[in-house]
Amino acid sequence: MTIQTPPATTRQTIFITGAASGMGRETAKLFAVKGWLVGATDVNDAGLKTLEQELGHDNCWIRKLDVTNKGDFDAALNEFAKRAGGRLDLMFNNAGIGESGWFEDVPYDAAMRVVQINFVGVLNGVYAALPFLKKTPNSLLFTTSSSSATYGMPRIAVYAATKHAVKGLTEALSVEFKRHGVRVADVLPGLIDTAILRSTPNRSGDAPKPSEDEFYARVPKKGMFRLMPADSVAKCVWEAYHGTKLHYYVPAEVAWIDRIKGFAPNFIRNRIMKLLPGLDPNAAQK
Repeated sequence: MTIQTPPATTRQTIFITGAASGMGRETAKLFAVKGWLVGATDVNDAGLKTLEQELGHDNCWIRKLDVTNKGDFDAALNEFAKRAGGRLDLMFNNAGIGESGWFEDVPYDAAMRVVQINFVGVLNGVYAALPFLKKTPNSLLFTTSSSSATYGMPRIAVYAATKHAVKGLTEALSVEFKRHGVRVADVLPGLIDTAILRSTPNRSGDAPKPSEDEFYARVPKKGMFRLMPADSVAKCVWEAYHGTKLHYYVPAEVAWIDRIKGFAPNFIRNRIMKLLPGLDPNAAQK
């Protein structure tokens, strides 16, 4: 990877949460190649260090960050702003975790952890970044939502709820922040090839964890929920900075769920029910 380092005074900047792996890491790599100064944060300190080694210290500022801690978030943005000369062109709220299983099987504390990271962490990011975004012309506040924000998905109910909240927040702030000259948008990814697909616990314990080969054999090869590479989201972040859309879908076909749900919500619900085993309490007796 060849990275040209422009003078610090002319560099655009991006601050990324969840940057140690997956979509966040690929975004950091893409923007660094484009000449931007990357602020990369995560709870995974080891992953951040390898990212810094890959991109170079002059191109990548790293810091361990707990997005649920507002004081820590404020401090991180202030530290990055000193390195960036107070400039923040793009704030990418990307950090997130998942929990799966029937609602009643997911422990309350685990569900609240999802809420804290996936939504409260985004709120903390918005509060921390806004002063710097307001000072930077053409800045963008960008957040990772999910295809599960197009229709609430069973077995990841709380996760889907947090992503609906992110989507709603994006829509509201896209109106509010116009008075500050700050643009707002989000990405709604479908099935992305990242560690979260393998690390998300199944709290119901009714499906054994597949091997790597089994996982890739099972995932769809076509359609809106085909497996997409993590860099497809990174490219979407780049497109969003240079674009004008409110919601970006990866792949683009995911948008059809939103469109159809608008006039036929029962149709979408019934389609999901057909795809999900275990919904019929009498099935075992048939």
